[in-house]
Amino acid sequence: MTKPFKIAQSVLVVIYTPALDVLLIRRADTQDTDFWQSVTGSKDDEAHSFAETAIREVQEETGIACAEGTPLEGCLQDWQLENVYDIYARWLHRYAPGTVLNTERVFGLQVPVGTRVTLSPREHTHYQWLPHLDAAALCFSPSNAEAILMLPRFAKNAVQKVAP
Repeated sequence: MTKPFKIAQSVLVVIYTPALDVLLIRRADTQDTDFWQSVTGSKDDEAHSFAETAIREVQEETGIACAEGTPLEGCLQDWQLENVYDIYARWLHRYAPGTVLNTERVFGLQVPVGTRVTLSPREHTHYQWLPHLDAAALCFSPSNAEAILMLPRFAKNAVQKVAP
């Protein structure tokens, strides 16, 4: 059975604390030890919303639950921003032939300090919390760095929850 092509619609989720410390995770599928990023991932089905995709990706990649019925329900914030960018050449084979652009929707998720992170080992090898300016400087992706730099503006409107 062949693996289906990735859908060129993805999410970027900046996970952060009230102090604007940002969670960065290091990809497992690259030898580059400086490949740090926020949570990202593609839709599994074109019918899925970006919000559904963001909730799933956060859970899969970090173990942080923010779906309906969880303590962080309502904390995922759609920043109403979309980036359209060229898919990196090393990943083009994952998409249908002729697909060269990806649309990425940006979200923020404020979590309490001390929120437990459980990485998916097939996707990421390490994580760290950094002040937002340091996190932006370390990001591999320019769109990820730009989103983190916008964090102070969006965090003002975030839903705050206390640690469960």
